[in-house]
Amino acid sequence: MKIGISSNALKHSGGLERYAMDIVRGFADLGIEPVFFARRFDMSVPESRLVKPYRVNVSFLPGKLRDSWFAWRIRRARRAESIDVLIGCNRVDVSDIAICGGTHLGFLRATGREARRSDRRQIALERRQYEQARVIVAHSKLMDDELRELYGIEDAKIRVLYPPVDGVRFAPVDAGRRAELRRRFGFADDEIVLLFPSSSHERKGLPLIEAALRDTSLPVVVAVAGRPLERTSGRVRYIGYVKELEDAYRAADFTILASKYEPFGLVGVESVMCGTPVIFPSSIGCADAIAAHAKFIFEPDSESGLRAAVERAVSQHRADGSGARRLESTEAAGAVSKDASSVLYDASVAGHVGALLTLAKDIDARRGGAGPARR
Repeated sequence: MKIGISSNALKHSGGLERYAMDIVRGFADLGIEPVFFARRFDMSVPESRLVKPYRVNVSFLPGKLRDSWFAWRIRRARRAESIDVLIGCNRVDVSDIAICGGTHLGFLRATGREARRSDRRQIALERRQYEQARVIVAHSKLMDDELRELYGIEDAKIRVLYPPVDGVRFAPVDAGRRAELRRRFGFADDEIVLLFPSSSHERKGLPLIEAALRDTSLPVVVAVAGRPLERTSGRVRYIGYVKELEDAYRAADFTILASKYEPFGLVGVESVMCGTPVIFPSSIGCADAIAAHAKFIFEPDSESGLRAAVERAVSQHRADGSGARRLESTEAAGAVSKDASSVLYDASVAGHVGALLTLAKDIDARRGGAGPARR
């Protein structure tokens, strides 16, 4: 069985590009070299040596037409490469396994934005992908709901598989190392640090966080990691672009987001695996994947609800001896029982890729092992 993976790029990036790199490593550990279809390749990253790269050039087209052109080219490319099962990590309507890490209709609904012509093209391509795929892998229960409600997909076609997280990289450190990290980031001992990792501050809810904390007397500081801020204050501090984000999680006391739309929110799982609880709206997809003791949840777009969640978190922080008792999060890879876990699923890359491979084998078997599909 020959496996193909389609993605916008193979390089360090966010969202589904990062996910595609994770599953490349997982397949490599199983001795499988997939064909990787993408617009761009960073040949300096180790994952580029674990695949057969197949570049689809879209640079000559206007940006709004590139998705459709890429999808059309993949139809011919998968035949040329004799692909048996194609895993689509972007909008490709010849995917056998369509990875749903977010839906465009769901995004428009959550943000209240009217659909433009370019949106309608994306939605049409998305619909074709979901209709023609053999299986759709939803990265959260929120995505499962949107697929059924907004796209009319039948339950039998959807599998909810939460995305994997590197359990070696995202893990707790001891108290001494954590104290070093707090000094490195400039966090004072008497500060309660709320880490805000973001490349899109308004979309991630920074204005709501600032409003909720404006008049609080609590010793909380919002530490923004990612895109620079237009302005800072005594309450909101910019700590720069942090490449080793795991160290920022370890140094902080909580991770906070107030996004209007977050299909999964991998930062939540990464944070609790590093021992740091989260303060999140209920609209974030990963909320269902994090145990109650590791999260403080509030209603979306609620300034008072967010303020109350921060107050609960600070109260718990003080009851635990100013954060002396950190979350035990190495259980995400299955090291301890589910009852004690901060992460409520097997977040290992190996477990996730094993589930994908099972789906791929089933699809190939249902075709009767007759070779690659002529789609």
